Amino acid sequence: MFDHERSLVNKLAGKPFALIGVNVGDKLETVTKVVKERELNWRSFFDGDSRKIVSQYGIQGFPTILLLDQDGIIRHKFVGVEPEVLDKAIDEMMAKTK
Repeated sequence: MFDHERSLVNKLAGKPFALIGVNVGDKLETVTKVVKERELNWRSFFDGDSRKIVSQYGIQGFPTILLLDQDGIIRHKFVGVEPEVLDKAIDEMMAKTK
């Protein structure tokens, strides 16, 4: 899945788009190692065992992808989404940006 996210960040560079990761359950050292080794090109937050971010957004399964519009409103919530479905939803949202 990292390859698809990486391609989205590259494809949408310079546009009103940001990909943000939230890591849960693993140790910080593990997350840091994966980010470095897999050369992830997006901002990633560590939620650890606290699950504050997960609780705030009502995440119940992984991976969950939330699409927020330019006003910060959640427009789509996907759990285990296929890349093609996600790409279509992103393209539709990008077409509506101001």
